[in-house]
Amino acid sequence: MDKEYPVPLYYRIYADLKEKIAEGVFKPGDRIPSEKELCKIYGVSRLTIRRALEELRREGIIERTKGRGTFITGSKKEEQLTVLKGFTDEARNKGYRVKSKVLENKLIEVPVEARDAFKLEPKTLVVLLKRLRYINDEPVAIEWAYLNPNVSVKILNVLKEDMSRRSLYEFLREEVGLVLSRAIEVLEIVNLTEEDARLLEVPQKSCAVLRKRFTYTSKNECVEYVLSLYRSDKFRFKIELRSGGIMRK
Repeated sequence: MDKEYPVPLYYRIYADLKEKIAEGVFKPGDRIPSEKELCKIYGVSRLTIRRALEELRREGIIERTKGRGTFITGSKKEEQLTVLKGFTDEARNKGYRVKSKVLENKLIEVPVEARDAFKLEPKTLVVLLKRLRYINDEPVAIEWAYLNPNVSVKILNVLKEDMSRRSLYEFLREEVGLVLSRAIEVLEIVNLTEEDARLLEVPQKSCAVLRKRFTYTSKNECVEYVLSLYRSDKFRFKIELRSGGIMRK
């Protein structure tokens, strides 16, 4: 390797490995060479190799398992936040296999944080649909969707539906007849609880992306309040910003 090149060695190795993964030299599920083998291949120290691998791990491209080695997971799933879509619609559009495990589907008292948006009194009952979401048979998110029956009594029919494979937004469109027009979202970084980490099959206290969404119909009625926890090693979110007028330097 050209030691006069201004880019740090670890970054050049990271970029080279990433390119090999993109070109299919290494495929998802493949075990890549050990640190010792990579040291020989690139002619660098183990510390340099570890820094390169850490960059790949941070992007969710590789997964290092103690006692087994380092495996390719593929790149993070990217979700565009400028279009109103549900989890199932977004993932299927990208060609992923999607399924869900229904953890809860029942009536509960409206959460405090949703009362004003739903325009409901305390202790009014709403639907809670809690699901563990999978992409390509891997758990990637936990979702708590609170649905407002005050918008339409037909929303209660979700209690009788098999929501393990069906899209919630598809149900709201086709069965309830709602037109979803906009949503307000907030993203936060949080540490997973022991139970949530178990469900997502990640180490305890791992970081996750908490996504809060209030979804509105074309009549400006808030029909959904949803909390979603996404594995930070599997997801990233993309936002496109546009100028609201003439930009001046």
